[in-house]
Amino acid sequence: MDVRRAGERYSGGDLAAGISSFHAFSFGPHYDPDNLRFGPLLACNEERLAPGAGFDEHPHSHTEIVTWVVEGELTHRDSTGHETRVRPGDVQRLSSAGGVRHVERNDGDVPLTFVQMWLAPRRPGGDPSYEIVHGIADATPYAVPEAGAVLHVRRLAEGGRTAVPDAAYVYVHVVRGEVVLGGVGLVAGDAARIADAVEMDALAVTAAEVLIWEMAAG
Repeated sequence: MDVRRAGERYSGGDLAAGISSFHAFSFGPHYDPDNLRFGPLLACNEERLAPGAGFDEHPHSHTEIVTWVVEGELTHRDSTGHETRVRPGDVQRLSSAGGVRHVERNDGDVPLTFVQMWLAPRRPGGDPSYEIVHGIADATPYAVPEAGAVLHVRRLAEGGRTAVPDAAYVYVHVVRGEVVLGGVGLVAGDAARIADAVEMDALAVTAAEVLIWEMAAG
């Protein structure tokens, strides 16, 4: 298990434009050849947008983009004609495939925080697609078969415990609260990368929200 602390992430964004970003993997100008990916996971970015701030239209390709809103409301528009509002509890997936352009903004009057995760598809190309699941339940895993991955959302009460899937690759990101995983304490923004996970669980020291990626090899 490789633990990465919140303060070790690469900081970015544009503070003057109301954008603050924290990158868990090599990203943009923060090139680190030893931190390019974990299994199919290429990025885990925490984005904070002030009211009225956002990312203007920009392209993506050959990437599965999964977004989890922590607080506020995210406005999404893309070149395939989708325009949606993503709220806490929603899972949004944009499969960029052969190429797509999109806009992400905070059109609300309160700060927006979201976690966006990028995964490499098993096969490049194809047509882009979009999906949003509103109010996903804890017991409902969200599958991204194109990347051989499954997202598990866990909201835990203080003292609650949840199993970590047995898998070739498991990535655990703490959204809020404090948990103990494999005897190690993790707080908001911390993450653990686990290879060949077997019979592990997470215990909530406080009320907590955790994102767990279960990923296959290859």
